[in-house]
Amino acid sequence: MESVSSLGNLLLQLSEPISECLANEAYTPHEGSIVSVKAILESLLPRKIPPQESAFHATIRDFSMACALLSSSSFKPLTQDYSGLLSWIPSHLSRLASSAFYDFSKAYLTAFDDKNSKRVAELGLECDFIPQEQRLMMELMPEVLLSLKDIIKESSMDKSDEADEFSAASARAPVVYAIVAAYQLRWFISQVHFPHLGKLCGLVIPSALTAVDHWSPEVKGQGMISFTHLAKNVDTAELGGYADVILDACCQNIAASDEIWCQVAETSIVLVTFVQRNNPRSPWYELILSEMLSHLERQPRNKERRISWLEYVDSLFDGVALVLLAHFRRIFPLFFQWMHADDDETLILVLKRIFTILRQTWIRNSPYVERLVGELVLVYKEAALRKAREEIRAHIQQILILLQQSKGMQFKAAWDRHRFDPDLSELGQSLVGDNMPAHCNQQSPVPLPIP
Repeated sequence: MESVSSLGNLLLQLSEPISECLANEAYTPHEGSIVSVKAILESLLPRKIPPQESAFHATIRDFSMACALLSSSSFKPLTQDYSGLLSWIPSHLSRLASSAFYDFSKAYLTAFDDKNSKRVAELGLECDFIPQEQRLMMELMPEVLLSLKDIIKESSMDKSDEADEFSAASARAPVVYAIVAAYQLRWFISQVHFPHLGKLCGLVIPSALTAVDHWSPEVKGQGMISFTHLAKNVDTAELGGYADVILDACCQNIAASDEIWCQVAETSIVLVTFVQRNNPRSPWYELILSEMLSHLERQPRNKERRISWLEYVDSLFDGVALVLLAHFRRIFPLFFQWMHADDDETLILVLKRIFTILRQTWIRNSPYVERLVGELVLVYKEAALRKAREEIRAHIQQILILLQQSKGMQFKAAWDRHRFDPDLSELGQSLVGDNMPAHCNQQSPVPLPIP
């Protein structure tokens, strides 16, 4: 009991500076909301320690939830509407909470080591391989994730209520509670890494799916980020029967709010390449790529949308390999348009992705060779007026050399139209000699029948 009493005193000591700092921070509730995030935090921090062990455990859980939310303030808000929800929390308070949680976690084992070992073992984890400062968090995971899942669900849409679903959901519980819970959920999940996270899939995945299924883009986005972390820290087999469910959730949300398009694109690509890494014919590749292309085709001039996709899609192109040929009719029209975008970032990303496509497919049996050479030549000349002209021209030269190596006479016929252009003399010098015709000594990609 003495050790429990000492632990209680430590909890109060660690909470006191957090409470004082919190009390001194100016706070204005989110516009239109009756919920105070500051009040939520204050209610979670202990003011006294209850004598009963069960009540003491609840106090520890609440303290952990407060530390999780304060630590979450370092996460960048995903939507403009809630950009100020946690931004009022200073970074030093966030660091103080994180440090307090891990200090308490190590001390917790002095009083409850046996209990903790049993709870952690029930999760299929071995205490000897888990850092001391993480063992309390592991013990709390089942209870905390279930609680956060229920909070998020309270303001989710009732899909059976077709009349004004959003209003009905918000009437049951203010959405701020769900957003706060989503940040806490993401923080708890992000603290666990390989190989331990795989043992918690049965807890993590249903909670993250609840967040992804929420109508609020902010909640949905935190769920997506949680899944990205999951995919990077578990083995494929550990997903079990959830793999298709998660990929379906990604497909359903590709056309979600533009404010979380970056998170949706990254999560969808990371997950499909993780789950289907050895199956380029997987229908999930087809579904996700088709949904993304449809979304991009609706607003091809949306800079943020195209850049986010171009940044992440490289691994998807590598995953589908030669099956990319079936998508050329949709990919190349977008690329040809984006090659003339005003910003250098878009153009450089497009050129990098074109090189990936060529490396994977050698654009065999494609009508796009002549058009691609023409567009590259035009962009090469236009690059003279761009800030990143040297990088742009280097990428174009790399692509043309690979085209020459892979397409031989077909490339020669397309290039001959521009051979004597004085603006291309330097470029032309890189397309002669050892590079011609390299298709005779290069190994072609292994062909796959395209459906």
